[in-house]
Order: sequence, then C-alpha cells, then structure tokens
Amino acid sequence: MSAHVARKRFGQNFLVDQQVIAEIIEELAVQRGETVVEIGPGLAALTAPLLQRLDHLHVVEIDRDIVARLGKSFSAERLTVHEGDALAFDFGRLASTTASQLRIVGNLPYNISTPLLFHLATFGTCVRDMHFMLQREVVERMIAEPGSGEVGRLTVMLQYRFVIDRLLDVPPEAFDPAPKVHSALVRLIPRPPKALSVVNEAHFAALVAAAFRQRRKMLRNSLRGMLDEDQLAALGVSPTCRAEELSVADFIRLANSLT
Repeated sequence: MSAHVARKRFGQNFLVDQQVIAEIIEELAVQRGETVVEIGPGLAALTAPLLQRLDHLHVVEIDRDIVARLGKSFSAERLTVHEGDALAFDFGRLASTTASQLRIVGNLPYNISTPLLFHLATFGTCVRDMHFMLQREVVERMIAEPGSGEVGRLTVMLQYRFVIDRLLDVPPEAFDPAPKVHSALVRLIPRPPKALSVVNEAHFAALVAAAFRQRRKMLRNSLRGMLDEDQLAALGVSPTCRAEELSVADFIRLANSLT
C-alpha cells in the first residue's frame, strides 16, 4: 500500500512513537464489549492496538484516502468507519444504537480541537470518558485554575461539565510530520447530571462568552447589560474583577441569577 502524505488542511500529524502509543493504550485500559469511538484514526497507530483488545471499534474519519486504507486493512465486522466530519457527527445517535455509553479517543486535529471539544461537550450524558491528544497549550487552558492567565471560555465551559486530568506530555518528534508545538494526553470524565447546577444553559454560555470576549475588561464593563455593579457585589463578586479571576462556581452563581 502506497504511503499516505499528510494533508495540512485536515491537520494531520500522525503518531508514530511506539512507546507513546503503548502508554496511551495502557491509560485507556479498554475492555471487550465496550463501545469505543476513535476520532481521526489516521494510519491506525491507535486503531490496530485497540482492535487487539476490543471486539469492535468505531472510527470517524474525514479523509477519503484514509477511509479506503482502513477498509482494506480491517474487516467491516471488526471496524465500522463513519466517513465525515467529527464536528458534525451525532455521537448521541451512535450511543442510542449501541445502547451503551461511549468511550471516545483520538489524536485530534489541532486546527479544530477547540470547536470539536465544544461539540463533544453536548454529548456528556452518553459518554463514559474521553481521551484526547491535544496541543499542550490547549490542555493547560482546560485545567487552568482561577487567577491564571490560561483561564478562558474553554476552561469554564469544560470544567463545568467534566473532571479533567492531564495524563501524558508528548514531544513533537513523536509525530510524523512533527508539529511545531508540544502535545499532551488529557482525560475528560463527564460529571453526573445531579452535579450540573446551571438553571439555564443558554444564559450560562452567553454570560461566560461575554465575560471573556474582551478578557482584560473588568466585569462591570464586560457584563454590562447583563448584571450591574450592585448585582455583582450582591452575588459576592467584585465589579472590578476580570473574568479569569472567577471560579466555575462564581460563573454558575452569576448565570443562575439571570434566571
């Protein structure tokens, strides 16, 4: 089979380091009978070892050439290939057809990682866990603490829905072609529904987006039209704070006050 040339428009950087691959597979600890979905299988660096431990695997792949390669390398009885864009894929529908929670894994294209994470967050109720290789800078934003310069909209929206753990740092040379950035493996476990205390999800999303739209602004300015200074103070938040100083609990309290 001819060599596949990585395509920049798909953000393809193929994982080739066998030690890193082995460590990821160990972290996943998949079991037969589980419903596992791999996003962006590429040249099957994770696909092949996953299939050694699973009865069946689902993959989502947008590159038609890779879809064809997968079809030649693995039988349809073992591997279901969903051709298309993961940003538009209905993971909830897949979970309903398999009647089990999904375990999602992938070496995500870095050029779409943030919108893809927001898309996946909407399927938390049908997901058991997610393990992703991401740009290290993105992972640092995901796990950032209040007061850190890395805190942003992504931090708040994901920490509200998931317990997030950074598992493994991966250097550029573990990929072919090597990216210009370092990477990290991260695990996201959905919080139980009873732990999600936001009353109105739309209000929460809008407030968080407004707070970080111009992150250097004080809240009395960035949230003008939503909450005034007196309301912020009554909710225990200083009007002169900036969004990055607030905790997830603070954002929940502010959003629920809108309702």
